[in-house]
Amino acid sequence: MLAERVKSWTEEWKRQGLEEGRKEGRKEGISHLLRRQLEKRFGVLPEETIDFLAKASPAELEQWGENLLDAHGLEEVFRS
Repeated sequence: MLAERVKSWTEEWKRQGLEEGRKEGRKEGISHLLRRQLEKRFGVLPEETIDFLAKASPAELEQWGENLLDAHGLEEVFRS
């Protein structure tokens, strides 16, 4: 019974780790793509903007990606 429980815990930890890794990977992918798009549109980004992107949530990154479509300047991308 203990061996079964240990196996169950191990499988659960592995599943949680994989899910966490997928979420982080998606966030990094969105951040990387948005950074490339911003650089293509507005040129070299200030270091604080790069840090801002790295610390953003996936929801923020998606919103900024949508904002980019209508923005005339970098500041407009990050409006609420």
